[in-house]
Amino acid sequence: MAIQIKSAAEIEKMRTSGIALRKVHDAVKAAVRVGATTMDLENAAVAVVNALGVKSAFKGYHDYPAMLCTSINNEVIHGIPSTTRVLREGDVVSVDCGVVVEGYYSDCAVTHAVGQIAPNVAKLLRVTEASLYAGIDKAVPGGRLWDISHAVQAMCEAEGYGIVREFVGHGIGRSMHEDPQIPNFGDAGKGPRLRAGMVLAIEPMINLGGAEVRVLEDGWTAITVDGSVSAHFEHTVAITNDGPVILTL
Repeated sequence: MAIQIKSAAEIEKMRTSGIALRKVHDAVKAAVRVGATTMDLENAAVAVVNALGVKSAFKGYHDYPAMLCTSINNEVIHGIPSTTRVLREGDVVSVDCGVVVEGYYSDCAVTHAVGQIAPNVAKLLRVTEASLYAGIDKAVPGGRLWDISHAVQAMCEAEGYGIVREFVGHGIGRSMHEDPQIPNFGDAGKGPRLRAGMVLAIEPMINLGGAEVRVLEDGWTAITVDGSVSAHFEHTVAITNDGPVILTL
């Protein structure tokens, strides 16, 4: 495993990428409403990406057809935007997006509530997002990679949630997916030693029910096997000597 160490200048370029990506997410958030289609969200993202003059990280990646992944309810990740998928009251929709600026990638995901959602689903979103920040807090020089993983696991399993095993976070930089892989489960104190200059995309994918997932015939969309709702939050994070710096805020 060759984990790349970025210079301060490279991390600044990734911060610029992250700021652009946040503008995309802000536009998508504003488009999330009852009656909107997931293609409406895609179109909101396309407009911002084009206006900023940046490049989509997702479109064309292994022939993926869109800029966003839009995953509703029991869809965990990689849902493809569609003109026929309509957001309804009580849904949740995970929006995952990445952009490239001057050759540097950023990656971020947010799960949005559509109107009023069930209390247990709202709690799933709160805990999943909190587990992301618990993991980020462990992204410090001298720590171990699985300190991050364990922080996510401990918080989510305490609530009885299923932690997706098949998909993981990842290093990021001049490629969208670099070493290391970052599972959302693992023993604290294990894994590669963390060093300043590493940049990680940390992304809990947490299910209200069991952990098992399967991929649909489209070859992309992953759903929960038991039909339970799933939540997904992600930030791109630089490890520095002053602590973790979130580049996608």
